[in-house]
Amino acid sequence: MTTSEVAHKLVALCREGKYLEAVETLYDPDIVSVEAKEFAGMPRELRGKEAVRGKNQWWFEANEVHSSSVAGPYLTPERFAAVHTFDSTIKATGVRRAFTEVAVYTVENGRITREEFFYDN
Repeated sequence: MTTSEVAHKLVALCREGKYLEAVETLYDPDIVSVEAKEFAGMPRELRGKEAVRGKNQWWFEANEVHSSSVAGPYLTPERFAAVHTFDSTIKATGVRRAFTEVAVYTVENGRITREEFFYDN
């Protein structure tokens, strides 16, 4: 798949709430995922599809998502960005929050090999 095809597929899956399916079908086995900061005892950088899958599973189990949206994709030949917005409640604390993050993805050989997240707060 081209970068554009991967980008549009990822955005479509995210809009349907199928984040784990996106990881399973579009991510390279050696994916590198970089968060803007450490959280919940996880390091900023994770390597490998299993680690990224685990991070996603943890987040969706720890949060009740009231709504989400995805803007984009915004493309270059080898990278793309998407803007993710969530309205969620942290289950452990009951704190509701809305946040936006920009995700930048690198595509090589038809697979996402790197993702980096930038937050608004």
